[in-house]
Amino acid sequence: MKIEKQLSPPEELKQKPTDVLKVPFGTVFTDHMFSMQYSSGTWHDAKIHRYAPLSLSPAALCLHYGQGIFEGMKAYRRGERILLFRPAKNFERLNQSAHRMVMPNIDVDFALDVLMELLRVEHSWVPDVAGSSLYIRPTMIGTQAKLGVKPSDEYLFYIILSPVGPYFKEGFSPVHIYLSTEHVRAVRGGVGVAKTMGNYAASLFAGTKASEVGYSQVLWLDALERKYLEEVGTMNIFVKFDDELVTPPLSGTILAGITRDSVLTLTKDMGLKVNERQVSIDEVIEGIASGKVVEMFGCGTAAIIAPVGSLWYNDKPYTVSNGKTGKLTQHIFDELTGIQSGEREDRYGWIVEVD
Repeated sequence: MKIEKQLSPPEELKQKPTDVLKVPFGTVFTDHMFSMQYSSGTWHDAKIHRYAPLSLSPAALCLHYGQGIFEGMKAYRRGERILLFRPAKNFERLNQSAHRMVMPNIDVDFALDVLMELLRVEHSWVPDVAGSSLYIRPTMIGTQAKLGVKPSDEYLFYIILSPVGPYFKEGFSPVHIYLSTEHVRAVRGGVGVAKTMGNYAASLFAGTKASEVGYSQVLWLDALERKYLEEVGTMNIFVKFDDELVTPPLSGTILAGITRDSVLTLTKDMGLKVNERQVSIDEVIEGIASGKVVEMFGCGTAAIIAPVGSLWYNDKPYTVSNGKTGKLTQHIFDELTGIQSGEREDRYGWIVEVD
């Protein structure tokens, strides 16, 4: 499929932020975006065009029944090089979400070509300040105008770009995590495994509870027993015990994080004992009290690696790793960001350069 270009004239281009590290995450967008339409069983009208509001019927199925999915990716600039981190994995996961939400797949190779072309157009928007990147948001929504619970027959796929600094206001500093015991995110057999919009809507109420006590994110427990760790709102979670690094298993209720998979690869290659197993909140709290829990961290595309400095559980705070960044967390952050930025050897073939 040919990609049409409808570019803004130079005099109409936006002014770029002078200090991207001070821009609230995801609030500034580049001059152009990509979009294509799906109808009659095929994708068509692929084009790079001016960033602009979408035109949707008030009866569009995505607005009423939540048929929408998205991904999160980043592009990094180091000198003249623009680098992507495992981008094919994101588009493969988008297709997995699409399958669960009864939406059409996209061709992964075409999506990569589209993204490359869009980044060539917007190359000057990729910031080169340490700690910054160009956030990439591929999205698909059901657009058919029909009131009635059914999969849409028509879809819009688009990609928007946003120059960003750190996701958390703390930057790479320990964050405070609130454990929700009253509300749950997902249950087995549901859509927790998909990166669909409704999952995030379901997290908002508990998020307000977390903010009331000054905490950044919600750590969810399993929906059935309210006992086992699942994931943080925007991250997978890892717990480092004395002799073991643990993360909850992919049992159908949490997202298969690409950063999570990267952390597992790195730590196993370090020779650490790494297990994907259920870990209860009681085991964690007891481990904090005894000193067996050495450190905790979250990981995801937006945050990359986020050390956990404290947990709020049953109306009580628990300090993790003396409220400081643990040695393993720091090492993984340095290693992962070094690979992403091209400053450290990529032994795994994770980096794709925009030529």
